[in-house]
Formats: sequence, structure tokens, C-alpha cells
Amino acid sequence: MKWSKAKFSELFRVKHGYAFKSEHFDSTGDFVLLTPGSFHEHGGYRDQGDKTKYYTGDVPDGFVLDEGDLLVAMTEQAPGLLGSSAWIPESDRFLHNQRLGRIVDLNERRLHKRFLYYLFNTAGVRGQISGSASGTKVRHTSPERIGRVEAEIPPIEAQQWIAATLTAYDDLIENNLRRIAILEEMAQAIYREWFVEFRYPGHASVSIRELGGAAIPEGWRQGTIGEISSYLNRGVSPKYDDSSQNTVINQRCIRHGRLNMAFARTHSTKVPADKYVRFGDILINSTGEGTLGRATQVYTTVPDCTVDSHVTMVRPGEGVNLDYLGLSVIGMQSRLSVSGVGSTGQTELGRDVIANMPVLIPPRMVQDKFSQLVAPMRRQAITLDEMNIILTRTRDLLLPRLISGELDVSNITIDAEEDNL
Repeated sequence: MKWSKAKFSELFRVKHGYAFKSEHFDSTGDFVLLTPGSFHEHGGYRDQGDKTKYYTGDVPDGFVLDEGDLLVAMTEQAPGLLGSSAWIPESDRFLHNQRLGRIVDLNERRLHKRFLYYLFNTAGVRGQISGSASGTKVRHTSPERIGRVEAEIPPIEAQQWIAATLTAYDDLIENNLRRIAILEEMAQAIYREWFVEFRYPGHASVSIRELGGAAIPEGWRQGTIGEISSYLNRGVSPKYDDSSQNTVINQRCIRHGRLNMAFARTHSTKVPADKYVRFGDILINSTGEGTLGRATQVYTTVPDCTVDSHVTMVRPGEGVNLDYLGLSVIGMQSRLSVSGVGSTGQTELGRDVIANMPVLIPPRMVQDKFSQLVAPMRRQAITLDEMNIILTRTRDLLLPRLISGELDVSNITIDAEEDNL
């Protein structure tokens, strides 16, 4: 196959977004206001959850995005975001905001849009965008600078095969994420039904009593996290060492109630035995702003692993079911996030604050029945998450080799077995 070098300006144009007025920003609305934070560092759209900005004002023509539109981040809001591209997943919902460039006037005879999406996420293209960026604290690029980027472009048929190969991996990853979300919501729905609405098996024969101004079933009681934990402490101050096999979990590893080991680092610090992470340990981000109070539970084996000093480990005691306590604490994240003390940027969630957090304690038999229902769902979610880690690594290894022409796409096959829910 004959490849040819071309400048991006020869193949497409980058259109600036619109400076939407801040007085119309809201926490709900019909239109999502995209920002560089809506992009993953490795590329792709990222749902910002409760940080999502919505726009309620009038929207000028031409700035409501369609499914399949391709955008590129032109401001490095966080490390690695500059030049990241995102594929718009839905029409008439997302707005083309300033600091984002939309790909328009694409020469489709020479460049396949999905291939371009992956091309933006290669080191060569990112390096050129970063190298020409301006700014010190926050770096910026522009449509003109992006237009000066050069890349080797294969024939359009090869681009289509490359895009299809990489998209197949992305589709499998996205499908697994949807299944994980369903499993997590099922577990949370059962939790709410049993422990918030008190509609658990046998509830009809149990009377309700008043306790501290709250109505709870007879035989249940109020306790604290510290009371039913066997261990509650911060982690270590790690000495990072890329050659070590010992892993340390940091705040970036904890998001959306899940543990993402892709952001963990290796270190050579000596770790006391009790600070090694165990199955069932609950991890809580305990310093800073934005991530404060995020919680997850270790639901797989992580050998030679600890947490850093910004994370608190809560280890369930023998008298409490680990599934019940884990989902209880994960459900407390909004309360934990506002319970820190200290100045801006130095907010701390102390061990005493976490230990004194109130938690409802049902009879152990009720907790164990709950665990019998939700544990298979949680294990399946972990299996899917681990599958996604493998798929992501494989895709990331393939990406540069396919885009550069080092690997012939005709030799690539994808065979991923899907488990039933």
C-alpha cells in the first residue's frame, strides 16, 4: 500500500466553538455543554456525571452537534487532554463550546473520519499539537496550528479497515461498560429497596419503631463506620519506583464507585502488614477538592498493593457483611464529599470523621441474604471490568502499529467471548 504525507489543512478544517454565556449554565437542562473535561486523555467522550454542565439559554445556529461529529480539545484543561478527540454519541443533545474544535469540510475521498479520530490519539500527532501550543500554566492550540500537523495517510480502503478494527475493540469496551452500569444499578436498587424503603424479605412481620427521630425496623440499630470496622487508617507516603512490583493506589484510581488500577503506580516504600490492601477493603479519597469522598471497594485480589496517604482504608469487621458495608459507604459519597475540613485546596477528610459517620446496622441474617443476591452481580461487573482492561491494552498496542502501517490489518481478527448477564 502506498502511503502519502499530508498536512491536516489539506484534508479538513477545524471550526471554533461558541462562547456560551455563563449566566445560562445550569445543573440540568436539554443541552450538555461540552468542555475539555468531556474528553478522555486517550480519546473518546467522557460523561462527567454530576459535574456535567447544561445550557438553558438560546443556542445559535450551527452549534448543536450531531451524532458522529468529531471534536478535538484545544485547551489542556488537564494533563494529556490537548489534542484529544471525541466522537459525539447522540444528536441534538451536545453543544459545540469554545476551546473545542469541530472537524468540518472533511475530504472524505482522502480521509476517513473514524480513522482521523484514531489518528488524533497517536503520539506523533499529539506531539506535534503539543509542540506548537502556547501558554505556560494552561496550554492552548488553534485551528491554524492543528492544520499544520503532518501525518502519513494510507489509501482510503486501508483507513476503513484500520478504523473498523479499532472500532470493534471500542464497541466491545463500551458494551461491557453498559453491562457494568446495569449490574451496579441492579445492586444499588436492591440496596435501596431493602435498606432505605425497608422492603426486605420478611419485612411485613416486623414492626417499625422510632429511633433518634428516624423510623427503623425492630431489631435494627444505628451505629458508626468505626464501630463495625476492624481497621481504619490512611496509607503510606510512597517512594515511586518504576522497577518495583509493589503497587500503590492513588486518588485517580477511585471514580464512579469503581477501582481502576490503570492509574496505580509502583513504589519501593516499606509497607506495614496491616496497610496491604485486602479483599473487601473500602477505599475513600480523603484529601483535596473534587475527588474528596469518592469511595470504592476492593472486590478482586490485588497482591503487594497498598494505598497512598491521601486514601483511607476501611476494613469491615467480623460482625458486618462486607457487601452490605461496602455498598453503604459507596452510597455515602455525597455526604463524605462535604464533610472535609480545611482551607481551599487542602480539605481533609479525617479518620475520626469517617469513623463517626452513622450507618444503619440490620440483623446479620438480613445482610447475608442481601449479599447472596448482589455478590454475583458485583463479581460479574469485576469480570467485565477486567476484560475491558485487556481490551484497552490490546487496542492501545494495536493503535500505533496500525496507524503507522507497521501492522497489516488483513492479519487482525477479533474474537471476544461475551458472558451472559
